[in-house]
Amino acid sequence: MSSSPVLQFRIDLPFAAAEEAVRAALAVEGFGILTEVNVAAVFESRLGLDTPPQKLLGACNPDLAHASLEAEPSVGAFLPCGVALREGEAPGQTLVALQNPALLAGMFSTPGLETPSLDATTRLTRALSSIGSPV
Repeated sequence: MSSSPVLQFRIDLPFAAAEEAVRAALAVEGFGILTEVNVAAVFESRLGLDTPPQKLLGACNPDLAHASLEAEPSVGAFLPCGVALREGEAPGQTLVALQNPALLAGMFSTPGLETPSLDATTRLTRALSSIGSPV
């Protein structure tokens, strides 16, 4: 399992199609999207900046979240799992970065947190690997 705090993937699809593919792949692994921030729209409305598409998604697998919170209630500060999408440098390419939940077990020395955090990383990695390539 990677010790990097962020896992990154390249998807060879334009942004909108990649976002749909990410949502579908996460759903297959039991993750729903609880939060969504359209970063480009926020920058446009608040700062008057025209930036490439970028979104932040808060993904949650209820079973894994419940097991994690049962083991360590403070882990809620790190939920839901952050998934960031942005346009890639090449046309028709999207980059996806996600937080690595496996590191939560090392941040808290709580029995019972390792299993759901490793499972979350495995499922998130499998979801993104099904539609893209690790960077």
